[in-house]
Amino acid sequence: MTSSDTPPVPRRLPSGVHEAVRPGCALLRLETTASREGVLDGAWWPRSRDIGAELPALLSALVAHLGPVTRVGLDTAAWEGLPTRIAVDDRVVHIDSFPAGDDTVLVTRGDRDIFSLLVVPPDATPEAARAAMAQAVRSDNLSQAEQILIDTESGHGPPG
Repeated sequence: MTSSDTPPVPRRLPSGVHEAVRPGCALLRLETTASREGVLDGAWWPRSRDIGAELPALLSALVAHLGPVTRVGLDTAAWEGLPTRIAVDDRVVHIDSFPAGDDTVLVTRGDRDIFSLLVVPPDATPEAARAAMAQAVRSDNLSQAEQILIDTESGHGPPG
C-alpha cells in the first residue's frame, strides 16, 4: 500500500492534552475518542464573561487540533459584547446566539460536526472546575452541563 492509499486520519486532540487547573485560567479539554458517545465533548473554563477576550484563545486551540471552525453558538445573556463574527487565524468564525444557558458552548467544525462544551463559570473554585471538567470529558457521561455544575458545585466561586 502506498502512502496515497492510506485513509486520512480524523483530527482529534491527543489524549492527555491538559494544563494545571488554577484560578483565572482558561482551559479546554475534549473527549477524544472516535465514538464521541458522551453528552458533552469537553469543557472550557474561561477567565471572564468578556467573549472578545476569551473566545480567540479557545478557537485558536480548537483550530490547531481539530481544523477550521465555522460557527460558535453562545447564549447572548451570558456573555458581554457578543459579536456576530470573529476572525481566527485569518478565517471568519460566525457567532450564533441561542438561549441555551451560560453552561454550554456549541462549536461547529465544517458543515455539521458539532462539539458541545461545558462552560465552567469563571468564578468557580479550582477543585470544582477540575471535577466538572473531568465529568464532562468522560465518554460515559450522561449528565447535561447544568447538572454537572450543580453536582460539582462549580456554579459557586470562592466565598467572599
